[in-house]
Amino acid sequence: MRLLITGAGGQLGREFQAAAAAFPQHDIIFADHAALDVADAAAARRLLRRLRVEAVVNAAAFTQVDLAETQPELAERVNHRGAACLAQAAAEAESLLIHISTDYVFDGSKRTPYTEQDRPAPLSAYGRTKLAGEQAVRAAGGRHLILRTAWLYSTAAGSRNFVNTMRRLMQEKKELRLVTDQIGSPTCAADLAADILRLLSAPLPPAAQQGTYHYAGAGACSRYEWAAAIRRLCGAETCRLIPCTSAEYPPLPAPRPAYSALSSQAFEAAFGRQLPHWQAALARRLSAPEKRG
Repeated sequence: MRLLITGAGGQLGREFQAAAAAFPQHDIIFADHAALDVADAAAARRLLRRLRVEAVVNAAAFTQVDLAETQPELAERVNHRGAACLAQAAAEAESLLIHISTDYVFDGSKRTPYTEQDRPAPLSAYGRTKLAGEQAVRAAGGRHLILRTAWLYSTAAGSRNFVNTMRRLMQEKKELRLVTDQIGSPTCAADLAADILRLLSAPLPPAAQQGTYHYAGAGACSRYEWAAAIRRLCGAETCRLIPCTSAEYPPLPAPRPAYSALSSQAFEAAFGRQLPHWQAALARRLSAPEKRG
């Protein structure tokens, strides 16, 4: 299959590049922001018309949650307008669009994993712009899959995420304060990239070409529990972890959902793929850390 991956310079985009060699059946074109500004509707139409791709994976996103709160226009441009422009271009080109969304479309008021039937109610500008992007993808009327993921991380050098930040800070600090009242589902970006390429390796049934699915590591944990697992796997036991509540933590510009674990049962049933527990995926990645930048 001939594919276009947008946002190729980001965390997930780089994982697609790393996974590509294992899927030689695909002809994959990678486009970073310099190659395609997804918020440029005319550019998106021209590129898809020229490339004649069968599917587009939109991994382009503005993910700086706190900056989005203070400068929402930046998030709006990529997460909403960019998704809308790409979805319209894909619909016109009759290409399947796989759009990556987030657990932050939920408000965190539940205490059981969110399903696709739960009503979104984002708390932050980041969440609102990602939800608007989802709505724009649906409104474009083309074939599409929206995959909501959560607490995405890569162990690749240079990737900015919770896992890599913890690994660095545990070498630099004697103690760290971590919240116990923010619960989510850590998800390995390498697994998400590989599974998307895998599902595109066989014809998708029509029912699987128009819908929203959750894709997240199985199970759930707090930020404190996640950090404790990272510390154990990295052998950084000399760094003391101090549990605290969000109220005791220095305030951040953007509110976070207190509980945003996702249920991936619908994805597993539709695509025949059982997702690994977050602890197993983390152990696998940290046992052989990536060297690429």
